[in-house]
Amino acid sequence: MSIDEGYIKYVSDWTSGPAPDDAATALLNKWRRPLYAAGLVGHYADLGVGYGNISVRFRGTDQFVISGTQTGELADTCGDHYSLVTDCDIERNRVSCVGPVEASSETLTHAALYALNAEIGAVVHIHDRRMWNELLHRAPTTTGDAGYGTPEMAREFERLYRETEFPHRGFAVMAGHDEGIVCIGAGLEQAVSRMLRLQRDLA
Repeated sequence: MSIDEGYIKYVSDWTSGPAPDDAATALLNKWRRPLYAAGLVGHYADLGVGYGNISVRFRGTDQFVISGTQTGELADTCGDHYSLVTDCDIERNRVSCVGPVEASSETLTHAALYALNAEIGAVVHIHDRRMWNELLHRAPTTTGDAGYGTPEMAREFERLYRETEFPHRGFAVMAGHDEGIVCIGAGLEQAVSRMLRLQRDLA
């Protein structure tokens, strides 16, 4: 496990502000709960960092609401644990967000996925060693030299979307991000259900 796991690598333009939309954050918490219960979102006690994040497209725009950095250890969340991402510049490695907490360290990846197709309405990023080992290079997989939370990882998902079955299967493995797997969906129910089904099928 990389020692810098869970830390922000992008240039953060964070404006401290009120919690994002109540309906969006309540929906995110609802669908985050089963991921936490399944151990797919959580906290590495030995490293002292959280893992896993979840986001939803905001009212049909290019903006999205995402879980905040270092919130993985929470069993339940509220608006105070989410941030509204208002702009992302992948090439410049910059994220603009507003809320009580800074956006997740994986925000660039989420932004790249939303930019691929307006029908992508939710993104889920989890960690699971067994699933990762089972799916690595058997499912659409990013290159091993693309680190988490970097423009290189964002570009890798763009490549997978163009060149592999990722759009149809709805999930991909992050070779350069130990244990990392991403699912996409039209909404949170589809994205989370897809991830939980994948875990169940590989049990």
